[in-house]
Amino acid sequence: MLDARANQYNQPAFIAKDPISIPHRYSRLQDVEISALFAALLAWGQRPTILKKTAELMTRMDDAPYQFVTQHQDEDLKKLLKFCHRTFCDTDLLYFVHWLRWFYGEHESLEDAFLHGATMRERLTNFHNLFFSLPDAPARTRKHVATPARNSACKRLNMYLRWLVRRDDRGVDFGRWQRITPAELICPIDVHVERQARLLGLLKREKVDWQAAEELTANLRLLDPTDPVKYDFALFGEGVG
Repeated sequence: MLDARANQYNQPAFIAKDPISIPHRYSRLQDVEISALFAALLAWGQRPTILKKTAELMTRMDDAPYQFVTQHQDEDLKKLLKFCHRTFCDTDLLYFVHWLRWFYGEHESLEDAFLHGATMRERLTNFHNLFFSLPDAPARTRKHVATPARNSACKRLNMYLRWLVRRDDRGVDFGRWQRITPAELICPIDVHVERQARLLGLLKREKVDWQAAEELTANLRLLDPTDPVKYDFALFGEGVG
């Protein structure tokens, strides 16, 4: 049943109303990476609002996020002032841009930031530590980048990784990153996925935390060990429906 549901929702028609539509505007790898990172990390609340605010942010970056991040002048940063989505505001945004500029000065791809560690738990923990390694990192911004070290389920980061890593011929996920395999991914858990996973007996843990994300993914790996997170489409799609 889950395979059929995954096939039903893993279609181009899924894109338009989902935050993944934002990075689908771009073809350059770095534009996809940056716009997807913002689309994923701003993905809380109602989807129309998420799409509106992330699209607004891309407009403020002249619809060229990689060029903006790496080549902006101080004057250009004024375009980002007063941006706010829920509790993510311009202070957070300015640090994100600062970190991205620093990182792309040393690396070709954001994939490099997610390669440190033997397990996905270690990789996401190390990504969080790397992201806040610059001396001027605001304390308030830490809440916008989850980490398994705080036992978060890391829904948004896991969704981001699904977008960049999963590869098939459906045209939804990008599959642009090659050094992380789909088998390593952890399933994102939002309220829709949680509801369906519990109904199907795929999730027993009461608290939705990192252990719950690992439990769900372990059960999905029993169905497909090479691509367990494709079932995110089925669980999310049925949950929303």
